[in-house]
Amino acid sequence: MIVKRNIEIRLKEMALKFPIVSVTGPRQSGKTTLLRSLFPDYRYISLENPDIQDFALQDPRRFLENYNEFVILDEVQRVPHLFNYLQQKVDDDRIPGQFLLSGSQNYLLMERITQSLAGRVALFKLFPFSYRELRKATWMPDTLEEAIYKGFFPRIYNSEISPIDYYPNYFETYLQRDVRQLSAVQDLVLFRNFVRLCAGRIGQPLNYQSLANDAGISPPTAKAWIGVLEASHICYLLPPYFRNYSKRLSKSPKLYFTDTGLVANLLGISSPQDIQTHFARGQLFENLIVTEILKQKYEQEWNPQLYYWKESNGHEIDLISETIGGYTIAEIKSASTLNNSFFNNLQFFQKHSDSDLKLKAWLIYGGMESQQRGFATVRSWNNLEGIF
Repeated sequence: MIVKRNIEIRLKEMALKFPIVSVTGPRQSGKTTLLRSLFPDYRYISLENPDIQDFALQDPRRFLENYNEFVILDEVQRVPHLFNYLQQKVDDDRIPGQFLLSGSQNYLLMERITQSLAGRVALFKLFPFSYRELRKATWMPDTLEEAIYKGFFPRIYNSEISPIDYYPNYFETYLQRDVRQLSAVQDLVLFRNFVRLCAGRIGQPLNYQSLANDAGISPPTAKAWIGVLEASHICYLLPPYFRNYSKRLSKSPKLYFTDTGLVANLLGISSPQDIQTHFARGQLFENLIVTEILKQKYEQEWNPQLYYWKESNGHEIDLISETIGGYTIAEIKSASTLNNSFFNNLQFFQKHSDSDLKLKAWLIYGGMESQQRGFATVRSWNNLEGIF
């Protein structure tokens, strides 16, 4: 079953306006399926195929003469110098939607796009399924624990693969096909352990020194490896918000994984029931909410501006975004029962922010009931539409 993705309308619209459309995202998030189903008349060329890759490497000009119009080029970052020839080709031909590019190594792809294709390409990111996409397919998990444990990768749902079988294979495929090719990673055993250590730090401000010490590597290597995880969409760094405040604020980004199923597997969780008493339950819940809101934002824009805010006395806002004339802020709590103390940080932020600014406050929790409180709107974990 092919699930309708929420970026489809914008993607087709941009293919009528730009000569190139690029779709990046995690491996197996559905990029190829999306492009081939949405553009069935396009030729599909995978540059992971050794023969095709060799053709493009050895004779890029003839390659583009051969595949010159309405073509999907998959994993195009495998042939970096092809981008220079693509620039010349689209400038000469001036055909909207001439090439659709996809890839799972965002850093390599974006580096080439910014160098060679600026102004010629519409950019999209495709993540694993969102809540809304799962609901369309009637696959949305019934419980919070099941949603965290299963994650949102399409094959979990399309092929009914158990998470305990899927994620170890996904992770090893990622290591062997993506990480092995990067010069920043010389030791896969150390890197494998590093990723597991990262899984235990989700929802926390990133401390490279501490992470490096625990992993047995240098802080510069830890920083480079976080860059690898970001570039391949395994992890996401939520930047701190520290403008317009005189108080001492955290300036380290928070670390999240782009899928809770993978991080749960890396933490050794073997069933949804394990999550109920797991030490990282609160962090996993926060990761779930942040990534779902992130997906919603990426469906609307290329570079969403989401932040967190934390001051020196421990007051914290889990998510914040600037709006015209104000802020939208959200507190995230995994408990299934509401408590008045959950609103304290929201009220603290309101008290210490500019009184002339409009403030929209949300409390997202692990229960099932949504309601309006005097200061904030309360939303259930599975009802996040329209918050940001």
